[in-house]
Amino acid sequence: MKTLRRSDERGHVDHGWLNTYHTFSFGNYYDPNHMGFRTLRVINDDKVAPGEGFGTHPHRDMEIITYVLSGALEHKDSMGNGRIIKPGEFQYMAAGSGVTHSEFNPSKKDWVHLLQIWITPERRGIKPQYAERSAGDVKEGEIALIASKGGRNGSIDINQDANLSLARLAPGQKATHRLETGRHAWVHVAEGELIVNGESLRAGDAVSLSNEATIDLTGGVTKSQALIFDLN
Repeated sequence: MKTLRRSDERGHVDHGWLNTYHTFSFGNYYDPNHMGFRTLRVINDDKVAPGEGFGTHPHRDMEIITYVLSGALEHKDSMGNGRIIKPGEFQYMAAGSGVTHSEFNPSKKDWVHLLQIWITPERRGIKPQYAERSAGDVKEGEIALIASKGGRNGSIDINQDANLSLARLAPGQKATHRLETGRHAWVHVAEGELIVNGESLRAGDAVSLSNEATIDLTGGVTKSQALIFDLN
């Protein structure tokens, strides 16, 4: 079974300093038909103006993954981490029992474009954690595991039975991700255009897949990358 979620159907808020699209209900955007998918709770597609950002604020009991598409994002948190995340880098933070953090665009002229992802953890109150994973080694035509329970194959170890993979495709390239019986998938196109199980998608579009044996990807007319969430 396939269900499409088109880019222009998402929630949209333009704050001036922040232009954001919400795949699922978030903040002032509420849609009872789009509260999340399985354990995937949030995909926010954010563009943050130069010198702007999210001031220090708290989180609890959520697996938070940020992927920078362009520009740079400066992260600071109450665990003592401080880093500038660049394009092609994933940042992970398990909020657990409680953490505060800030995210700012350090550039004076360039916007930063990022995806922020929230996944519901298996249990509450765990010790906060932090990790990073560069996708600089992911080649076109490859699907690379970025995060998983247990941190398989050098991926980030997260507190949920969820696999996050990154697919990069050149025009016309093909790649396949296999789904085990009983698993479900959400495929979000981060950049470019591609075909997913026969559906033509562009940046910001997504498709959910259940009771499918494979996810078949074909690159469109431009280079593309997509996030594949393989969920229980």
